[in-house]
Amino acid sequence: MCRNIKTLYHFEPPATEDEVRASALQYVRKLSGLKSFSRANKESCEHAVEHITEITLQLFGQLQAHGPPRNRDAERQKAVERGKKREDQLRARVLREVSGG
Repeated sequence: MCRNIKTLYHFEPPATEDEVRASALQYVRKLSGLKSFSRANKESCEHAVEHITEITLQLFGQLQAHGPPRNRDAERQKAVERGKKREDQLRARVLREVSGG
């Protein structure tokens, strides 16, 4: 799945409808392969985004959370650390390839 779609459930403060809609838009773009929607596809794609947003908000209302809500700052820091780790691994791989190892 697209790395840009982030977990939105069980955060304090809760995800806003705009955040859910933005993820729905990314989801529709990813599945359709469209960066932007042509006039011919715009209505269908916007309908899908609205429907996915509505269903997602319903899902969030029905899920039962276990444990304390996630902290946005802590999750952001974890993402930064994962990114640094991926970057370090990539650099190490490139250095091995360049050095012939």
